[in-house]
Amino acid sequence: MLDAVGLGARADALAANLAHGEQRQLEIAMALATEPRLLLLDEPVAGMGLEESQRMVRLLGTLKDRITIVLVEHDMDAVFSLADRISVMVYGRIIATGTPPEVRGNEQVRRAYLGEDATP
Repeated sequence: MLDAVGLGARADALAANLAHGEQRQLEIAMALATEPRLLLLDEPVAGMGLEESQRMVRLLGTLKDRITIVLVEHDMDAVFSLADRISVMVYGRIIATGTPPEVRGNEQVRRAYLGEDATP
């Protein structure tokens, strides 16, 4: 599993000595070891720098064709690159559901998360 998440070379390292992004990769490896059909992830790229975040998005991208992933994430770039279907919530209420292009083009979503000047 460590090889599958990109941590094969760090197999001898203590978890406490791993960088934040590596610890998140380890968490994914631990979940994958149970051979899940469904993976629930709460902000898997939170607190990561750009490079770590991109590495996690690539990893999740390799998994999404064989495991259903339910992702709660505020990083809209990560969401748009990974999701096949998106539901956007504001204050506990769904304001839009659809494909990434549909959600990206939704006026309410652009106002709430992408900024007034975001273009679809």
